[in-house]
Formats: sequence, structure tokens, C-alpha cells
Amino acid sequence: MQAKKTLLAIALGIATLGASAYETEYGNAYADVKVRYESNDTDDGTKDAATALITDAAIGFETKDYEGFKALVEYEIVQPIIDEYTPEDAEYDVVMDPETREWNRAQVSYNKDGFGAVVGRQRIILDDARFIGNVGWRANEVTFDAATLTYKKDGMSAHFSYIDQRNFLNNTAQDQSDFLFNVGYKVGSGKVSAFAYLLENDDTEAKLDTFGAKYSGSTMADDIKIIYSGTVATQSTDDYDATYFALEGGAVVSGVTLALGNETLGSDDGEYGFMFPYGTNHKFNGWADKFLGTPASGLSDTYVKAAGNAAGIKLVGFYHKFDAVEGSADLGNELDLLAVKKLDETFTVGAKAAFYSAGDTGVDTTKMWAWVQAKF
Repeated sequence: MQAKKTLLAIALGIATLGASAYETEYGNAYADVKVRYESNDTDDGTKDAATALITDAAIGFETKDYEGFKALVEYEIVQPIIDEYTPEDAEYDVVMDPETREWNRAQVSYNKDGFGAVVGRQRIILDDARFIGNVGWRANEVTFDAATLTYKKDGMSAHFSYIDQRNFLNNTAQDQSDFLFNVGYKVGSGKVSAFAYLLENDDTEAKLDTFGAKYSGSTMADDIKIIYSGTVATQSTDDYDATYFALEGGAVVSGVTLALGNETLGSDDGEYGFMFPYGTNHKFNGWADKFLGTPASGLSDTYVKAAGNAAGIKLVGFYHKFDAVEGSADLGNELDLLAVKKLDETFTVGAKAAFYSAGDTGVDTTKMWAWVQAKF
């Protein structure tokens, strides 16, 4: 415990030094230090509520640009200070942030005249991270051993990645042979994109192919900004097929966003639900993470969202109603609340809560978070 307290003190001490001390003639050193409290009370009657206090420090160095080339290395340390939670102790509910030491990123990049390339261990986030993301909410970020090519010019963007390995919790790696294609084009005040994500597990040879398109945009009506988005996708494995639809519409009035939406994660006759194995899934279908994996019956998530800013505090609220796509099962409902305050260029504080109420299946779950973050 003394070692953990010492690490926490060092992390907080580093965070107070400021950005200017880390600039050199060869490049820039940086750090992203977070200290977060998290609780998980899953009312299944078998485990105690989890309590976690976790430090997460990502420390890196990026060289200066030389003829378009840069190199970057980043090391990540995740250290529990209070660890009354699974996976450290099966007596408690789950908080998925085990103790970790790893090279999070190690890459060489090129960017010039609209062309880009990245080779090595890297972060990949496409569109809104629904299909391809870094699971950035968790302390241990997901990165990829990959080669990426990009092009951006005159409202057009193109992205291609070949992924050899996916790196996630606690130095766990998965050998892959994946191809990611994403092409986007700005249309007026919106953007349309088409994508194909072809995933194959090298160990099992299991394949998961997803094809789709997305459009998001906005328009002004007097002083009201109308926002809208839609996504459609199909997915196939060796044995199953499923479809995905998402629609959202809303308005921004005096800085307050109000929106109504639905995500439908389809099912193949109740035997397979549309999946997002590389998505930042915590961002969608409720922050209680009850649907990180899609039920075989599929999932229909109808939600309302409100977001705004008061006294410099970002405020967000969601209400979700969950239902099965195949059959008539009520899968529950959830209320999510968030408040974040940026104190200055370095420090940010936040608090967040998720209250899931079970329907015909599942169990009531309450999760809460509070954190301090320093970037420099």
C-alpha cells in the first residue's frame, strides 16, 4: 500500500510541473495523468460493490518534424491505489482496469501535402468510434500494431489500415489480419462516409465483415441549429448475418442541445446480435456497460439526450429505453449524467453516474465516477 501511495504522490507531483519544462530542441515530451474513483454496485446478490481508485499515466515523446516524418513513443502505467474490485478480487463487482505496464504507442509517421502514413503501434479512431475506436474511457487504452495510409484534400478523406495485432487490457494481445477502409466527403455542412471493416482472427480464423455508410450534418433555421445523422450497416460472420440502423435528430438552441435517437442492433433469428468488437462501446447504449456485447436477440436503444454548459461546466444527460429486436423482451432503461469542468489548460475535473434499471432480464446496476486529469 505504501508503494501505491508513493506512486500516486509522484503522479500528482508531475502533473503540477507544467508543460514548458518538457520542450526540447529534438521534440516534445508530454504526459496525460489521471486519477479516477469508480464504483460499481451490480445488484445480483453474489458479490460486494466494487470500489476503485486508479492512477493512469501515459508518458511520451514525439520528435520534431523532419521532411514530414516524426517518431513517437508512449509508455502507460495503470496502478490501482484502492483495488476492491474484479479482476483483482473475484469477491467484488467488475471494474475493468487491472494493473498494467506497457508500451502503449511506438510509431513512425509521415504527413505532407495531404498524404499521411503511420507504421507501428498506434491509436486508430474512425468517425464517431462506433465501429473502430481506442476505448479511451478505460484507463488501459486499446491500440493496434498496424500500417495506416491516409489522404485528405478539398473535403475528401480516405483511410486504410492493415492491422496485425490488437492490444488491450493488461498486456493482452490478439493476432489479427484486418483491413479497414473508410472514405469520407464533406457535403455542405455535413459529411457522408462509406466504410468496410474486414476482421479475421489469426488463431481461430473467425471472420467478421462489416459494410456501411454514415451521414451527419446540420442546418440553420433562424437562430436554431438543426442536427441530424444516420448510419446503416450490414455484418456477416461465417455463420450469421445482421443489420444495423441508427438515426438521431435534434436542435441546438442557445447553446443547449436536445436530441432524440434510436440505435437498432439487428439479430439473425435470435441467434446472433450485431457486434462492435473494435468499437468504443462505453460511449453507446448506456454508460453502465450492460450491452458491451450485443444480446443474441439484438438491441433497440431509443434515447433522449440533453447537453449544455453552465458556468463553464459541461453537462450531459441521457435516458435510454432498451428492447429486444427479436421477441418482445423489455431489456430495461438507464439514466446517465455527466459534469466536466476544464479548470485551465492543464487540469480537468469531472463526475459521472449511470443508473440502470433491469427489465425482463438483467439486474439493477449503479456506477459512479469522479476524476482529475492533467495534460501537459
